Amino acid sequence: MPFVELETSLPAERLPPGLPTKLCEATATILGKPAERVHVTVRSGMPMVLSGSAEPCAQLLVSAIGVLGSAQQNQGHSARFFDFLTAELGLGPERIMIRFFPLEPWQIGKNRTVMTFL
Repeated sequence: MPFVELETSLPAERLPPGLPTKLCEATATILGKPAERVHVTVRSGMPMVLSGSAEPCAQLLVSAIGVLGSAQQNQGHSARFFDFLTAELGLGPERIMIRFFPLEPWQIGKNRTVMTFL
């Protein structure tokens, strides 16, 4: 059950149409999870500074169970997310940061319980 949060200083009108759906599909492909289990939030127009510069930028937070557990896994995920984000947002890779957060099933609540018991 991946959670993906994209925060960007780009205004909403500069984002491509359908970006949340495209990011959902890309995440499903990159992480090998069904799109029906991917949760996406996109926040635009955020006041942001990246590497000391307020030039347009973005950060992606990726949280998931079982697919973010090693540097090698995340290196591959990072390359594919960067390809997607640079193409969709029109930002250079130096203006994007990605943070990976591995989750355990007991850390996600759903249907009045946690994923451990579903």
